[in-house]
Amino acid sequence: MALIPLVKAPDPRLKKVSEPIAVGDIDKTLRRFMDDMLETMYDANGIGLAAIQIGVLKRVTVIDLDPGGPNSKPLYIINPVIVASSTEESTYNEGCLSVPEYWDDVHRPARITVEYLDENAKKQRVEADGLFATCLQHEIDHINGFLFIDHLSKLRRSIALRKSAKAKRLDQD
Repeated sequence: MALIPLVKAPDPRLKKVSEPIAVGDIDKTLRRFMDDMLETMYDANGIGLAAIQIGVLKRVTVIDLDPGGPNSKPLYIINPVIVASSTEESTYNEGCLSVPEYWDDVHRPARITVEYLDENAKKQRVEADGLFATCLQHEIDHINGFLFIDHLSKLRRSIALRKSAKAKRLDQD
């Protein structure tokens, strides 16, 4: 497995809509790529990572809500679609590997139903709430060209982008 550099805001690639994966393209190569995504996510102390966050415009994400913990269960998610969501909302203090050093409260539907293909090209349907629902929505936003800061006021988004740009400059020094 290999670590892949993260794409950080305000990189314009993060605003692009990712392309779907054909069922025939779900193979060993894609699974190895998703393993690399998972390793990259773990190394950065994240719980979710979309392919666009490492510069690949594909509708792929990995999630593990308890990395290294007793409830660790990596999920490989291909072409996810939210098919239902509750009108009730929940609020989580979100952060993002592509917007380093910034956290803020985001309001999202409290419960969602998502359909996707797993790493074996099998169709899955999951009903999620709590942190899992938030993480799924956060990663699906990424593959649709949105960042969690797009849910914030213009002022808060501007602050987040300035912090991210500063962190990006410090990484390059």
